[in-house]
Amino acid sequence: MEQSVTVRIGIVTVSDRASRGEYEDQGGPAIRSWLESALVSAWEPVARVIPDECARVEETLAELADTAGCCLVVTTGGTGPAPRDVTPEATEAVCAKLLPGFGEQMRAVSLRHVPTAILSRQTAGIRASTLILNLPGKPSAIAECLDAVFPAIPYCVDLIGGPYLETDPARVAAFRPAHARRPG
Repeated sequence: MEQSVTVRIGIVTVSDRASRGEYEDQGGPAIRSWLESALVSAWEPVARVIPDECARVEETLAELADTAGCCLVVTTGGTGPAPRDVTPEATEAVCAKLLPGFGEQMRAVSLRHVPTAILSRQTAGIRASTLILNLPGKPSAIAECLDAVFPAIPYCVDLIGGPYLETDPARVAAFRPAHARRPG
């Protein structure tokens, strides 16, 4: 009998202040809440709160992909132009392939709400069978960005050999081409 494996999703808050306990992490819980509302597949979060240090971000992303077995790692914070904003650089360093369309779509959606969205450097990439996605830090922007890009995420995870992610179509409809079949 085939055992079902619970999908693991990494949620990484990149913030000096939150990692020191000086600021309540709002981004990580916002990601978790959004995913809880959108996914009907069994899944478990693997959360981390780390400082804005490139080596630390790289180490965390690699650990979540390679050791923790996360099929998706979603980061929040560290995507702006400030000197300590290094999340995109760390993501690029650990990924074999970049998927710039994610960042382009998130900026396009965010520009409808705030002109400073052009300062954001969100990106996405693939490390083995893990999709890594950078989001902004503000909870409302996190929801806007996930609403915009998540329809493509389940099929992307399929294509890189990850588990089948099923969404609640009333919340977000995952797009899969007609030839993509549900396993089993």
